Amino acid sequence: MSLAALALVLAAALLHALWNVVAKKTGGDARFALMAALLHVVIWAPLGVWAGWDALPRWGRVEWAVLLASAVVHVVYFTTLLRGYRLADLTVVYPVARGTGPLLASLGAIVWLGERMSVVAAAGVGGVAVGVFFIAGGPALWAKAHDPLQRRRVRAGLLWGGLTGALIAGYTLIDGYAVKVLLISPILVDYVGNLLRVPFLLPAALRDRGGFAELWRAQWRSALVVAVLGPLGYVLVLYAVQLAPISHVAPAREVSMLFAALIGGRLLGEADRATRLVGAACIAGGVAALALG
Repeated sequence: MSLAALALVLAAALLHALWNVVAKKTGGDARFALMAALLHVVIWAPLGVWAGWDALPRWGRVEWAVLLASAVVHVVYFTTLLRGYRLADLTVVYPVARGTGPLLASLGAIVWLGERMSVVAAAGVGGVAVGVFFIAGGPALWAKAHDPLQRRRVRAGLLWGGLTGALIAGYTLIDGYAVKVLLISPILVDYVGNLLRVPFLLPAALRDRGGFAELWRAQWRSALVVAVLGPLGYVLVLYAVQLAPISHVAPAREVSMLFAALIGGRLLGEADRATRLVGAACIAGGVAALALG
């Protein structure tokens, strides 16, 4: 991986960890996702129009179909992530999601896009797997197995984190195909994809307009943070994908887990921070091996 691609990935990792902490503290649902999507449309409109003015008229059915598929997977991903945050600790849901997602994305890139993985990179897979175990609680998970409340919370974190990870792999491969094979601008992949997500998110708000208006007043600031940091971080990732293989970029993104484990422990008061930081370090080592391999 080139230094430019690595720099893009590291910047994106910090941005990703920050907006995930904000989303966790907010405790939003699909309506929060809609708020962020609507603010995304407004804030990034000038850049979207600039990037799409000449490109969109040349698109055919394939380009629109790929971005529609991306939009659907992103909607399911974000609502699944938010539900996981309501039911479990960020320092379980986030690392499991960010640990499993890149592994599945790397395997998908090898199978679908013909990328290759070296022995060093395969060792990195093991490092990430060990890190996921530790960051989800490590040996303390066995002790929690005797506490029904803790056991349910940990299981919820593993379940929703795993589902989120599978969806991360899905949109990573779809969007990677868009920028690497179809040569669509990363800015347009993110902006048009967000526009296509809005109709899927509207029904939840329309069913209870009064409730949505109340939530807007309470949560719009958090949604604004997500609408600014989320797209910025993801566009940086897509530009990195143009410079390096998906099977390297996707795992390297998981440096964000180091940030999330530290921030989540300090700001959210979640327990077992030391164990989870050890797990995050294992994942970072695995990520480094994957990037170098």
